Amino acid sequence: MSVRIERNVVYGRTCGVGLLMDVAFPDKGKGLFPAVVCVHGGGWCGGEKEAHLWTVELFAERGFVAATIDYRLSPWFKLPAHVEDCKCAVRFLRANAGKFGIRPDRIGATGDSAGGHLVLMLGLLDPADGMEGAGGWQDQPSKVQAVVNVYGPTDLATMPMWPGLFAANPAERLPADMPEMIMGVSDRNDPLVRKVSPITYIDSGDPPILSLQGSADPYVPLQQAEVLHDALAKAGVVNRLQVYEGAGHGLGGTAKEHADRLMIEFLEESLKE
Repeated sequence: MSVRIERNVVYGRTCGVGLLMDVAFPDKGKGLFPAVVCVHGGGWCGGEKEAHLWTVELFAERGFVAATIDYRLSPWFKLPAHVEDCKCAVRFLRANAGKFGIRPDRIGATGDSAGGHLVLMLGLLDPADGMEGAGGWQDQPSKVQAVVNVYGPTDLATMPMWPGLFAANPAERLPADMPEMIMGVSDRNDPLVRKVSPITYIDSGDPPILSLQGSADPYVPLQQAEVLHDALAKAGVVNRLQVYEGAGHGLGGTAKEHADRLMIEFLEESLKE
């Protein structure tokens, strides 16, 4: 199936800057289609929407409208700015559901690394939790109906980016000032750290969540996913944790093929009738 991609769609404005997404559409089938928002990684400090062009094409081939988004980056902007932009993207798609052929009640999200953290926030935050920002489309809800978290941080207070919790291999260490870079705080006990951690917001009303995680990830330890899924299970949330033995921060070869297939199957089951 061929797909059509609309590039550099402005989905919101903040700090005088337009926020951009690329949107892929199925060429066959009758809408309305479920939608997926794809969020790139890069340690909250880097990356770009083009990293997931292949992902949105894959989704469009399977009958989804899919958007890959840019968002504000650190150190110029601190969390929760990144969360606010991702929530704005979801609101934009809902506000323009008729134009894009989207079912507004069937929007999922997938992201890797920092993008995994951000899509977890899209699934777990409720309206009362805030972090909506002022990018636009404020009359629309921003919570998604399914999440695929690909080795995303879940509890920033226990992430190995804090002094004393670095990876054993010096080559794999993150900058000592990374918490300050992305959050503006250096104390893991600061209330902001809990505020921007997905683990804070789990309750029984949350959507299905799939996590894909390497057992040997030096940046986002397996424990981050395990703690998340233990809490999801206790809350009665539909969830699955798929661990790839020996895989690090990134999946390749047969592991990636399996992960892509599992991601598609999970979102089809969660979002399609």
